[in-house]
Amino acid sequence: MNGFRTGLMDGALHARFAPDLLLRTTRQIAVAGGADSMWIPDHLNGVFPSSIWNPKYLGVAKLAPRADAIYEPWTTLGYIAAQNRITRLRLGVGVTDAGRRNPAVTAQAAATLHHLSRGRAILGIGPGEREGNEPYGVDWARPVARFDEAIATIRALWDSGGAPVTRESQFFPLHDAVFDVPPCKGGWPEIWVAAHGPRMLGIAGRYADAWFPSYPQQPKQYGEKLVVIRSAAEDAGRDPLAITPAALFFVLTAGSSAQVDEMVESIAARAFALCASAEVWARHGVEHPMGATFSGIQDLLPQTIEEHTALSYVERVPLSLVRETCLAGTPSEILDQLSEWRYNGLRYAVIANIGPVHPRLSVGLGSSLPIVQLLRGMRRL
Repeated sequence: MNGFRTGLMDGALHARFAPDLLLRTTRQIAVAGGADSMWIPDHLNGVFPSSIWNPKYLGVAKLAPRADAIYEPWTTLGYIAAQNRITRLRLGVGVTDAGRRNPAVTAQAAATLHHLSRGRAILGIGPGEREGNEPYGVDWARPVARFDEAIATIRALWDSGGAPVTRESQFFPLHDAVFDVPPCKGGWPEIWVAAHGPRMLGIAGRYADAWFPSYPQQPKQYGEKLVVIRSAAEDAGRDPLAITPAALFFVLTAGSSAQVDEMVESIAARAFALCASAEVWARHGVEHPMGATFSGIQDLLPQTIEEHTALSYVERVPLSLVRETCLAGTPSEILDQLSEWRYNGLRYAVIANIGPVHPRLSVGLGSSLPIVQLLRGMRRL
């Protein structure tokens, strides 16, 4: 891939006044910033403890009062596709769940969006998190093995040419299964794999069109993992350089360093650090409140954390940890940070603006202009 490309993630939250208010705003920012793509998450509930999602702690709660009122991604992307005929953004789900959704349904949804968006769909996919599976009665055992089989199933159906497919699988067996949606313009949506651990990195090397991690890590770690992915791709007979090195970053930005500092120090931004693993916490000299071996967002159940407990956890969060969990700074400062990621192989950055966690809604909404400036600057990396 030539150059450096960018995408913008929307939180897909239901808002007051108009159901698509935040979606329209995100699309406008993406276009103004020259982004290549727009993304929607696949969550049934959010990653912030809903007990502290109120205007007392974060401004955006005035506009989107329910932390867990998240739209279904494929429906939302179809709606955006209908509004996208002029702007022509690529549209991605970041990322869908290999356990909660049967891979045949995912294959159908992605292929449908690819046609209706005229070849602009991206299938971001990962093993999912406990919060989106276990509370809803979905087995959370062996998520990586389930993911491996899901990806193989999607590829088998897409490659079937409409002929019945029979395939043995512990998780997703196929018995004369028919998939007859044709490819769009001769191709299928790119598959972007959210891989972090060793086994997932190997799967990404075998199947992914792009590597799309989102968990906190350092640029050097990113570069080391990219080497693992490319080695796995080569072992599988694939061109290792054909895999796009991408990543999702959560961003705290504003027009002044003082406002950025206020965002970093906010209760909501520090609560977001609960999504980081105990390993990341340990780098900052503190133990994760959920234990020294806690895996972070993959096993976090934020809906079970009461307000007083969440606030007690927040007190333990050093500001340096927030700054590793997110990219924090003015646009020029964040561009300096991203330069190090680019040096370690990154070529496609999707950003999610969480500046609206600032206690004052006006400051949070004011982060839109710095996000546009950041997107424009990233294209020149």
